[in-house]
Amino acid sequence: MTTSSGSHAQAKPARVLGTADAVAIGAAAMIGAGVFAVFAPAADAAGAWLPVAVVIAGVVAYCNATSSARLAARHPQSGGTYVYGRERLGELWGYLAGWAFIVGKTASCAAMALTFAAYALPEWQRPAAVAAVVVLTAVNYVGLRSSAWLTRGLLAAVLAVLVAVVLAALGSGMAEPAHLAISREWPGFFGLLGAAGMLFFAFAGYARIATLGGEVRNPETTIPRAVTLTLAGVLVLYLAVGASVLMLLGRQDLAGSTAPLADTVQIAGWPQLVPMVAAGAALASLGALLSLVLGVSRTASAMAADGHLPRYFAGIHHRFGVPHRAEVAMGAVVVLLVLSLDVRGAIGFSAFGVLVYYAIANASALLLGPDENRPPLLVPVVGLAGCVVLAFSLPLGSVVAGAAVIAAGAAVWLVRRGLAQRRAR
Repeated sequence: MTTSSGSHAQAKPARVLGTADAVAIGAAAMIGAGVFAVFAPAADAAGAWLPVAVVIAGVVAYCNATSSARLAARHPQSGGTYVYGRERLGELWGYLAGWAFIVGKTASCAAMALTFAAYALPEWQRPAAVAAVVVLTAVNYVGLRSSAWLTRGLLAAVLAVLVAVVLAALGSGMAEPAHLAISREWPGFFGLLGAAGMLFFAFAGYARIATLGGEVRNPETTIPRAVTLTLAGVLVLYLAVGASVLMLLGRQDLAGSTAPLADTVQIAGWPQLVPMVAAGAALASLGALLSLVLGVSRTASAMAADGHLPRYFAGIHHRFGVPHRAEVAMGAVVVLLVLSLDVRGAIGFSAFGVLVYYAIANASALLLGPDENRPPLLVPVVGLAGCVVLAFSLPLGSVVAGAAVIAAGAAVWLVRRGLAQRRAR
């Protein structure tokens, strides 16, 4: 979900990107720090059914990405589901989409900070995570941005680390295929679907492809093709990584690990790779955190400008041109989450908010007309049902906390609307 304002909203970028470019951008947005953290809680929930949970998460992600791409083509203005929900379902649903996005992505920031610290400074995890949030919030405050070459360089580094983990695990001679024998254990539907809900966290970022409509050649065909290729490639990669770490560590050790990929290469007999894995995880986490702080603060600022959050947070710094009040507020909230949640709690809380966000996107796509390039009916139906089911299959604490925060946001909107109507009489 992105936002823009002022003259930048009127700029029309040249259509210079092809399918390969769109796939690279989508992969860079998806393959990040999530893969370094999410397999531990997912394995705890699903056990040997972990690969099945990966596939379920990938299918739901595909439906969400397809619905979002079709909606983005119809509503090219920035704002994502905040706009789609408002235009298709009504003001409240647009607001709830924006609120769910802020809630989910703020928790993602905490998860990324904790993942960075778990790999880089495990003995000082919370202080290091807080320091990362403070430093990167300050970086965003002064208007620094990552470049395209840096993003692709980071993607290449993360891919190299993941391939090294898979090769080390499979080449060690210690991997036990029996750990993947689904006949040994059935985690229950809540275990399987809860794991898929948490794994959905690692697929986040695919919506970046849907925002490229004005920059790619032949967007009507290029974007759907890029979505399919990117998700297929990432799905295969995640299946390989998940199966490798599960076969080597087993359910119990994987579930109890705070740095599962580093533990994998250590046990595989490649301790010299541990620093490389730790560095890859740390860099991916910091890159994701920088992008998330940027995106969440922009969304909060846009909602404040629309009157859905206190207008104080819409302020733009006169020198740096950034929504500095929203950035500082988001940074403070992330610090509080870092101090109160562990990685698993942050992932579950984040997944709930983001799944609610995409449930609204799929509901909006259901209302596209036949002349609006709507997706096949099955796509938004499966996406909507999948988002709802996965959201409410997450760990109970994540569901209760997430639902309470979403409900609180709805209550605030209804109260503000009632007061506005009363003043208008």
